[in-house]
Amino acid sequence: MAIARALANDPKILLCDEATSALDPQTTHAILKLLKELNKKLGITVVLITHEMDVIKEICDRVVVMEDGKVVEEGDVFTIFSSSQQKITQKFVDTTSNLSKIYQLMEEKAEITNIKPGECIVKFKYLVRSASEPLVSTISRQFHINVNIIFGNVELIGTEPIGGLVSILSGKAEDIESALNYLRDKSVGVEVILDARTV
Repeated sequence: MAIARALANDPKILLCDEATSALDPQTTHAILKLLKELNKKLGITVVLITHEMDVIKEICDRVVVMEDGKVVEEGDVFTIFSSSQQKITQKFVDTTSNLSKIYQLMEEKAEITNIKPGECIVKFKYLVRSASEPLVSTISRQFHINVNIIFGNVELIGTEPIGGLVSILSGKAEDIESALNYLRDKSVGVEVILDARTV
């Protein structure tokens, strides 16, 4: 009803303040679908205020992040999710991915984090709009290392894959380092989380 009332004045901009908060998933999806249709068919700019990062991934083209009443970061959705710069943005983005679960597992000293000498746990994150190369199999073959994928999170923003993997790498220390540098050259974010390599 509120959306219908807002449209009665034939607006150029539709401001939606927490339009999907406290709604069940089906209703949330229906509201977002409607907002996308209004944007596309009527040419209305939709400004959506939300704390729900999944909503942003589904409907938005651009994101502005605010903290204490000030804009701290802005950009297109893919860039914000793949390579956000501000801590508050990174915290919001982490709520939509299980990649950060590795830190909790390490804190809990989970069995999966008990690596052997020569191994390291690495988080890979796609930073550009292409995740189509077979990077894991490439580094495994080219640098003669083993890549044990612990878990991952790859999804679509629009039509672009985004996400990453948490993996245990094993092999010669210099081969692992060469593989990590290769990935960095391919614009993959590389974070060595736990390192038991010896040089």
